[in-house]
Amino acid sequence: MELDGLVYAATLLFFIFDPFASLPIFICMTKDLDDNQKTSSANRAVLVAALLFAIFAVLGTNLLGIFSVSLDSFRIAGGIVLLLMSIEIIFSLSLTKNQDTDVAWVIIATPILTGPGVITTAILLVAKYDLLTTLIAGVFSLMITWILLRNAATIIKITGNQAIEIFSKIIGLLLAAMAVEFIMRGAIDYIHHAGMFILPIL
Repeated sequence: MELDGLVYAATLLFFIFDPFASLPIFICMTKDLDDNQKTSSANRAVLVAALLFAIFAVLGTNLLGIFSVSLDSFRIAGGIVLLLMSIEIIFSLSLTKNQDTDVAWVIIATPILTGPGVITTAILLVAKYDLLTTLIAGVFSLMITWILLRNAATIIKITGNQAIEIFSKIIGLLLAAMAVEFIMRGAIDYIHHAGMFILPIL
């Protein structure tokens, strides 16, 4: 396990979880709850995110094999999903429908904390590094996310909504750049592998 890979993986996952974009939503939907209920909501949100991330990190590659999907194709598709997520963050759009039944599940339902982007990244990071590095990186990023959600009211009171919004836009831009890297890497590798398969036939 290389330190550089761990730092890169943890940073990428933190950008995708993007807890800063979830803070205003979390504050709004927990304003009528007491401190214990707010803590419980934050705990549940991060716990479900962790479970989903771990499941797809462990089983994701096998699932690709079952459906006969190459890693190159998945990398391209994943890059497109991450690019759409970054567009959501940068332009404050909503490309998914949210359910307002429970605050923890609302946050989980959005692609900001957990969704296709996290699932995609979990599989790609395992393929690029290894399972242990990916899981440790996930633990680090989720711990920071959990701390931020549990202290959401204090953070927003200190920094203000505008500062949170600006920081989220910066994260969205960095995520877009990473998405383009995924797409280009997947396309180049796909063409390379396809060429190796076609040339012997010709």
